[in-house]
Amino acid sequence: MADVMKLTAPLTTAEIAALALSMAHLGSGPQANAARSGLRHAFEQMELDDDIVATTLATLTEPMSAPTADRARTIANAITSGLVIRLHYQDVSGRVTVRDVDPVTCMVHREYWYLVGMCRLRGAIRAFRFDRIIATEPTFVPARPHRAEGFLPFQGKRAAA
Repeated sequence: MADVMKLTAPLTTAEIAALALSMAHLGSGPQANAARSGLRHAFEQMELDDDIVATTLATLTEPMSAPTADRARTIANAITSGLVIRLHYQDVSGRVTVRDVDPVTCMVHREYWYLVGMCRLRGAIRAFRFDRIIATEPTFVPARPHRAEGFLPFQGKRAAA
């Protein structure tokens, strides 16, 4: 017998991202598959007919590779704990830098996961693609608080930190 729950209000973008990140690094076991199926069902209740949205939702419900999932766990723990995370990051040109980041949130845009946070190296808001993060290191340094609403990397707006 299956229990069915009706959603009375649509999920917010932040809720979807949090749920997706929580299940993204679960791997491909039975619980992870059931969680992804549930998220897909929630999406089916939403009226979405945009190709970008469809690609993004597919990314949200796909399992991450094992190495990426390990890094995602470290990132999620840093966000939850309110601690700075150290990234070894390879940019689009192939340059590798080590950056301390005040993590704010994770998001998906099209086919990529991103960590969004205040990069202490650049002194600015940055979105770091998960597939370009080579390694993550937890720190014990408290992150400065930043509101997630101020971080709009794909909307061309400057955030108020």
